[in-house]
Amino acid sequence: MAVQEILYRGYQLTMSEMRDWAFLETLLVALLVSLAACAINIVTERWHGRYSFDLDVRGIQKVHKNVVPRTGGIALLSGVLAVAVFGNFAYLSVSLQAETRIVILKLLLAAIPAFGAGIIEDLTKKVSVRTRLCSIFASAVLAAWLLGAHLPRLDIWILDGALAWIPISVAITAFAVVGVTNSINIIDGFNGVAGATVAIALAGTGYLAWRGGDALVAQLAFAGIGATIGFLLLNYPTGRLFMGDGGAYFIGFWAAEVAVLTIVRNPGINAWQVLAIYAYPVIEVLFSMYRRKILHNTLVGAPDRLHLHSLFYRRVACQRISAKKYPWSRNAGVACFVAAWLTTATITAVLVGNTIPGAVSLVLAQVLIYVAVYMRLVRGHWGRCRNPAVILGLRPQYRSRSI
Repeated sequence: MAVQEILYRGYQLTMSEMRDWAFLETLLVALLVSLAACAINIVTERWHGRYSFDLDVRGIQKVHKNVVPRTGGIALLSGVLAVAVFGNFAYLSVSLQAETRIVILKLLLAAIPAFGAGIIEDLTKKVSVRTRLCSIFASAVLAAWLLGAHLPRLDIWILDGALAWIPISVAITAFAVVGVTNSINIIDGFNGVAGATVAIALAGTGYLAWRGGDALVAQLAFAGIGATIGFLLLNYPTGRLFMGDGGAYFIGFWAAEVAVLTIVRNPGINAWQVLAIYAYPVIEVLFSMYRRKILHNTLVGAPDRLHLHSLFYRRVACQRISAKKYPWSRNAGVACFVAAWLTTATITAVLVGNTIPGAVSLVLAQVLIYVAVYMRLVRGHWGRCRNPAVILGLRPQYRSRSI
């Protein structure tokens, strides 16, 4: 039976306010456990560093100079798990308490293949890109089986009819989850960028669920936000601990499944509105695939320094931010740029994306803005570039060293 009233500081709380306290409790539990796990990870790095350190400081996509553990994913996983184990949920009904714990545990179970492949890569550096992507795909299929987390609609009339057939729905959902999850790993190149992206996206999705009366999905979102903030408190701005592939895959998978469940459980929320919130990392991964495979004829998973955040670092941060006093300030400045973009996009999507035409317009606007900003950075308004037009396929014989 639902709790009818709770007295706090002499005031009677409404049921809506009770749920708000439950969300805050979820966030704090995940944050504190994630923060503690991060601290333990850093303090004990002398013992596990031979396995966990990111030793490849000369990689083409690397910007850090010191070796740092790549096992922040353990803290992210611990923060979310703590919500199911230690979360009291005293302000929720008994049935919702049980459902929340069960869903969290099932989603954690589904995340094991993705997290496992990522953390093994962090420790051994020997897991292929194909194996990791297949592991994420397996996690998405598991979530569809355990929770029914497969898209019933995309708000595209040509495809919505096909989604009524469950195998097609599961396959399309799995590909979407793989894309979003991998996108978080792709943008994880500077302190705070991936973490801020996930936290803001989950905040937007969680708000949509809360506004629609879906307390369960809102709880899942707050669990992810808390775990991510706990990690960011020690990762940003100085980069004492990296989330690594394990962390990027786990928290990316969590964010992707929260988006899927938001659409599944809330018919009043259109899929394009959710996509507008997640647009930046999705655009980044799709553009990177186009750039690598179509333009440069290289492996889709090959690392490079041509992501938008990488260009911003070299074209703006390195030229406009002094690093004499604080060497980490340029790296940290990239996260501010990404966070500002995502916050603006998320607020706009929440406010005006409740109609399909409005949400589609927001997605297209972000695509155009991304291309415009990318081309401006490449053209060298803030730096030099010999062949900017090749980025969009206007000129052949592109070489990354010209950037």
